Amino acid sequence: MTSMTKVRFGIKTTPMHVPYEDIRRVWLEADAVPEIEDAWLWDHLLPVAGPEAGQIHEGWTLLSALAAQTERLRLGLLVTSNRIRPPAVLGKIASTVDVISGGRLVVGLGVGGTHQPPGAGGISGANPAIAEYEAYGLTLVPPAEGIARLAETVEILKLMWTQDVFDFEGRHYRLKGTRNEPKPVQRPGPPLLVGGWGTRLLRLVAEHADVWNVPGPPHNSVEFVAERARVLDAHCAQLGRDPGEITRSVQVLVSYDDPAATRATVRALVDAGVNHVVLSLPRPYPQGVARWLADEVIAGWHP
Repeated sequence: MTSMTKVRFGIKTTPMHVPYEDIRRVWLEADAVPEIEDAWLWDHLLPVAGPEAGQIHEGWTLLSALAAQTERLRLGLLVTSNRIRPPAVLGKIASTVDVISGGRLVVGLGVGGTHQPPGAGGISGANPAIAEYEAYGLTLVPPAEGIARLAETVEILKLMWTQDVFDFEGRHYRLKGTRNEPKPVQRPGPPLLVGGWGTRLLRLVAEHADVWNVPGPPHNSVEFVAERARVLDAHCAQLGRDPGEITRSVQVLVSYDDPAATRATVRALVDAGVNHVVLSLPRPYPQGVARWLADEVIAGWHP
């Protein structure tokens, strides 16, 4: 892979322990920086780190507000928890945000809260979803069930975006006489991004996703990302799908003190086949951080 490789860059503002005004400022800054093509939030209801009583904003509500105030950025959640909203409700929400944004939404999807051992996903300690889901009356499910539910959600979303009226009879979800107007601006619907790294999840990516996203350093190593990408390629080969159709997207935690280290991480990921990098911003966000990213990281990652 050479420096001529087309790599797209986005930013992520994790809405945890950060005021709304700061997130809004960064998104408006980024909207004016063409080197940054997209911007992302996440989907949690309680902080997963830091003070338990800290503020956190609901992802889709915040995304809608930011969609109304930006003009250029593609936008979405990394990633929507499939355990929080029923699929048809999510389809309605996503359709509305795509309309508000003028067709800039990317629908990021993940399995959501499942039973996981401590330390899973590169996050030390007990599974933070346990306390979060208990607090909001949600239930964890086994990983296999979570993937099966996510697959049905993808089917439902596509029906909502393309059909005038439909019924759906799945193992986990049942709908009757479902209508969804207005449809998304994007036809046949917004791009689908699926986040995760398990082998069964990567099969679903190969079947349905336009974009595959996974957390990179410091949570997962470049070598881990490359190995998981090979698993995705194998699934694509079995299905007869061109793996080049799927954008390879990785989140990277930015170092404000050592941008050279961030650039080196980006370079290693691109060498491993990644072509979309989401630069995750630690809090607090410096003034002018979007322009700084363009100058210090995006402009200089290649050899």
